[in-house]
Amino acid sequence: MTTPVLDGLRIVEGSAFVAAPSAGMALAQLGADVIRFDQIGGGIDYQRWPLTADGRSMYWAGLNKGKRSIAVDLRRPEGRELITALVAAPGPGGGIFLSNFPARGWMSYDALRARRDDLILLNVTGNRDGSTAVDYTVNCAVGYPFVTGPGSSIAPANHVLPAWDVITGQMVVVGLLAAERHRSRTGVGQLVTIALSDVAIATVANLGHVAEAQINHEERDRIGNDMYGAFGRDFETIDGRRVMAVAISYRQWQNLVESMDLAEKMERLAALLELDFTKEGDRFAARASIAAIMEPWFAARSVDQIRSIFDEHDVCWGPYQTFLQLVDEDPRCSTKNPLMQEVVQPGIGTYLAPGTPLDFSAFPRDAVAPAPVLGQHTDEVLAEVLGLSAPEIGRLHDDAIVAGPDL
Repeated sequence: MTTPVLDGLRIVEGSAFVAAPSAGMALAQLGADVIRFDQIGGGIDYQRWPLTADGRSMYWAGLNKGKRSIAVDLRRPEGRELITALVAAPGPGGGIFLSNFPARGWMSYDALRARRDDLILLNVTGNRDGSTAVDYTVNCAVGYPFVTGPGSSIAPANHVLPAWDVITGQMVVVGLLAAERHRSRTGVGQLVTIALSDVAIATVANLGHVAEAQINHEERDRIGNDMYGAFGRDFETIDGRRVMAVAISYRQWQNLVESMDLAEKMERLAALLELDFTKEGDRFAARASIAAIMEPWFAARSVDQIRSIFDEHDVCWGPYQTFLQLVDEDPRCSTKNPLMQEVVQPGIGTYLAPGTPLDFSAFPRDAVAPAPVLGQHTDEVLAEVLGLSAPEIGRLHDDAIVAGPDL
């Protein structure tokens, strides 16, 4: 664990892909005992790309750090009964089930609540009606692909960050902890559902896009790498790199133009265009003219030179970096940042892995725990949580209802 702030909370997780596993990982890194169950041999995301040369999923390892793992044959009633008993196991911090599997049959709220009255089940769905959706099918419907990409393009452009999965995962953490707080005060459990598409639509509306469509009756223009409503865009450097410079507030604008010794030119440009560059909207309106003046400055300097000048003047900026460049060049993605630690991941190797981004003043950061080997904690969980004896656990292995570590 990274911090014991959620020590004493036990969560059983049945999940796949990003939203639910990322939520379970976040809870585990805050000290909760998160027990992930999988089909013997691995579930549908166990070999999701990216993979190592010998087929180990770095994706699966990345989203399951700090959890305990049990492997069970979920196709057999004996296996399903074990998971049901695990979810319903007594204890003040237990009785919590996190899943994005369909909440029906033996995994339904009613079926599980029959075994523990104060059960909390948080279920992630694609759409509110329970129909299937994933990040790509949600993102294509909420407008962003039509404002993503070069301004000259007419085809929609999908971004590759699974934003709605990631945001949903964080909302799951909020929802689960809220339900647990309610239970701790009232003794009452509940079913909590959250739909991926609802998270996306809520976010789009919260950022003003729905109101813009209804009130202004206008489509948002595609503007490439320009920042909407203020000045911000990318520039090419003399060493063939690109950087992003941003000036949303007036102070950021002053710092940017003063660092480039362009304050007087920008004052003349504003007067010529009859605009007020103290206003971010006017800077956005003049973005092409502003960029034309700035481009030669960037083109004459390297990224390192720009870094030195911009950091001295407190400019809001960032270099464009590939994943390799991020790892090789950026101290924020290194052990210089207490977020990141070298972790030995069984079956994969040693590499940088993050703990929780939250810093708690009451708790020092602990070592980042790797993801478990599939089935690593099967015997431990069955004995500790369900109270099964060694002969009982041995019979479950003999009957292939459970399995140990998949090494």
